[in-house]
Amino acid sequence: MSGAFDSRLRMLARQFATHGEPVDWSPLGSGHINDTFVVTYADSGGSSKLVHQRINTDVFGDPVAVMDNIARVLDHLAAKRRADDPIAAGMTSLELVPAIDGRNFVVLDGDEYWRTYAHIDGAETIDTAATASQARGAAAAYGRFQRMLADLPGPRLHESIPGFHDTERRYADLCAAIDEDRAGRAAACRAEIALAGSRSQLATAIERSALPERITHNDTKLNNVMLDVATGEAVCVIDLDTVMPGTVLYDFGDMVRSAAITTAEDEPDADAVRIDLDIFEALAHGYLGVTADWLTEAEIAGLGLSCEVITYEIGIRFLSDYLGGDRYFKTAYPEHNRVRARAQFALLEDMQRSRDRMTAILDRALGQAPDPGRQRLAR
Repeated sequence: MSGAFDSRLRMLARQFATHGEPVDWSPLGSGHINDTFVVTYADSGGSSKLVHQRINTDVFGDPVAVMDNIARVLDHLAAKRRADDPIAAGMTSLELVPAIDGRNFVVLDGDEYWRTYAHIDGAETIDTAATASQARGAAAAYGRFQRMLADLPGPRLHESIPGFHDTERRYADLCAAIDEDRAGRAAACRAEIALAGSRSQLATAIERSALPERITHNDTKLNNVMLDVATGEAVCVIDLDTVMPGTVLYDFGDMVRSAAITTAEDEPDADAVRIDLDIFEALAHGYLGVTADWLTEAEIAGLGLSCEVITYEIGIRFLSDYLGGDRYFKTAYPEHNRVRARAQFALLEDMQRSRDRMTAILDRALGQAPDPGRQRLAR
């Protein structure tokens, strides 16, 4: 791996508008999909860091469209900051480093698509919230991100993964994976398959026709928000491959699913998996504190349900991938996706047990938000 990347690093340094020579590199982040490296470049004037990332074309079949989305989104966010938009206060955004041919990506060996970002110094990502303040800040950052993109000029963004949050289709994919049983694992997964079937009503629980189409992030994990190392404040939303048209409900639900879990998402002991209601409350206050006057009544009414739906969706996606031989998510061991699916289903069950308390928390957060739901802006 080291030698393979070293050779590509030299090629990338020649094809992107870099300064100096690469002198050090290391893998960056804990993402399931792309390969990411932070690289130090040095010349007579000093050193700087860049982030090189290989786009997973097995997941993103049209990487050029993905990069078009990202470039348009970043240009719009930068314009918001230049205009001193109050929603953008304190936030920054990723900066693409152009290739020497003027494009925002390079292609190596005919099929490896790479992009490069300027490194954001003095900021870090975290996988779990050590404090409620971190969770609240990340939730507010995602709310700001959605609002800043509400007036992105047309045309409509590409769907980088068509049907990405189509839960009904994801359930159909699971049924197909069970029938095909490509990896011969279905017999050992009877309990997980039965649980997925018993909650299948969640696949059609969100009525999209009642919801406005927004530009959404679609992968709102805590570690996709960078925090200032010195202050702990959220400063930048990252990992923009899945930014595309969608509904805010999936963004909110996925944020809760990934940040308000009491364990890691691949906790082997499913009995230990719970919803952390303190973190959930921080997320609700952070998100609604910047979006309550912008969301529609239907969006606000669906926030609680969205947590259950997306947790179910991710659970059946892990299970489908396991049954299909682990072709989508990166895994560390053979049972990894099955363990992930079990943890998601355990979280879903605890959310359903906690439904009344979660609803009460959302009501409090809405009641304490500025102008909570009485005026609606920028429909």
